[in-house]
Amino acid sequence: MKNTQQIISTPPQGPDGELAEETGVEAELRALSFSFAHHGMRLDLALTELVPEFSRTYLQQLIALGSVLINGTLVTKASSKVKAGAVGQIELRPTPQSQAFKAEHLPLDIVFEDEHLLVINKPAGLVVHPAPGNWSGTLMNRLLGYDAQAFNLPRAGIVHRLDKDTSGLMVVARTRQVMDALVQAIAARTIKRQYLALAHAAWQGSLLRHVDAPVGRDPGNRLRMAVVDLGVHAGKVAQTDFECLASCATGCLLKCTLHTGRTHQIRVHLASIGHALVADAVYGGAIAAGMQRQALHATRLGFVHPVTGQSLVFHAPLPDDLAAALESWGLNYNMVSF
Repeated sequence: MKNTQQIISTPPQGPDGELAEETGVEAELRALSFSFAHHGMRLDLALTELVPEFSRTYLQQLIALGSVLINGTLVTKASSKVKAGAVGQIELRPTPQSQAFKAEHLPLDIVFEDEHLLVINKPAGLVVHPAPGNWSGTLMNRLLGYDAQAFNLPRAGIVHRLDKDTSGLMVVARTRQVMDALVQAIAARTIKRQYLALAHAAWQGSLLRHVDAPVGRDPGNRLRMAVVDLGVHAGKVAQTDFECLASCATGCLLKCTLHTGRTHQIRVHLASIGHALVADAVYGGAIAAGMQRQALHATRLGFVHPVTGQSLVFHAPLPDDLAAALESWGLNYNMVSF
């Protein structure tokens, strides 16, 4: 029997097998015929030969969702062995993971734009890359919806990231040439990034402090990062400069300048010196001053344009929640300091 295909319209199913809210998503019914060469093979491996345009992982997801019938019987285990002469069908319908690269026409706060790159002011709460629990509604989905050319670029042109609850500036490439150049600039530390942080505890001593402390996975909790001893644990060199802009009895407003770009670097370094970010529960911060998310904002971004050679500097104003928090603690913020 030859493979045949039919396009149908069916609601997609979620990972637990229940119908997702979105309906009308196109799916394809593909006929299956297992030959003697497939006899005794795992079902998922056999399907990679019969449906070679899809990955084994994708096919395993569809098997688990109940998309495969063999000899009239529903098969939901990827490890099931197939027999020569068996026939059936597979419904190739979208999974959450397969839709991660879906264009979504949602708002973007664009600070700068030309044919080569974008500078985005990311709001707090927006996830940058699709991941378990956030397969849609991400910055990447929005970029794909804004410019179809983003489909031609890895990660839609995203070259660096901000945590979900960190707000502020990001640069995004629109061509592969510019993407490669920006990645190299980040590695060479020629892209300058500065953040505003509202931290617990009054600042003591010199207004300027340089922290040079390696960052790696926390040996006691693999879900977070920590300052580590490179002689004992895996990690990478990390350097951050902190400048106190204002301080009070309950906390301080800091300008943070990154010299490296490690995961959670500012959050980890501040916690290590006794100034955990306000509302950053992962690293010891508590909800205060009305802040419900970690009080970190990427306020300044500077770099040389990879194509024009122009020096560019961008500033993002304080988001409303952080501005209100500073006011509640009586801390003054002056953009001139940046």
